[in-house]
Amino acid sequence: MKIIGLTGGIGSGKTTITNFFRDLGVPVYIADIEAKILMHEDETIVHELVELFGQEVYKNQKLNSAFISDRVFKDKDLLEKLNRIVHPKVEVHFNNWVQSQTANYCVKEAAILFETGGYKKCDLIILVTAPKKIRIERVMKRDNTSLSAVESRMANQWKDKEKIVLADFVIENHDLKSSKAQVAKIHETLTKYST
Repeated sequence: MKIIGLTGGIGSGKTTITNFFRDLGVPVYIADIEAKILMHEDETIVHELVELFGQEVYKNQKLNSAFISDRVFKDKDLLEKLNRIVHPKVEVHFNNWVQSQTANYCVKEAAILFETGGYKKCDLIILVTAPKKIRIERVMKRDNTSLSAVESRMANQWKDKEKIVLADFVIENHDLKSSKAQVAKIHETLTKYST
């Protein structure tokens, strides 16, 4: 099975694009969602997160995502330590998930696919882009957060111009009809490529 990495900066609309692939019957693995589940359920991760952040990392036995985000997006060293705890476990979980899939290809969606080097384990890469202004508006609305908070999160991700060089496909995601058409075209190409 071919593994197609799908990534894009915060607010680029990766979820919308992965839903279009799902609608076409493509298995999709969302690394961020699976990471959050593992951060609740994997005892080793829970223990290491408490060691790294203190007891405040869990509030009423639930992951305190706002607390973690606030800390790591101001401290790159802390973000790297968090990634070293969580990403290897997500990789193992993903590999097990792939074994149970039967489609020609699957999509692995990860926000920091390039930043972690995860793109090297994918057969091809799809990059989702959108104008910065639209991305900021989307995230502020979605997360009910401030402009400065969004910009600090963006600062921890590669710029689109750095990612485009490494991407096999680029989806410009600012109009739903156009985005859906782009996904359909890529799906047709990938279906041929993966058979």
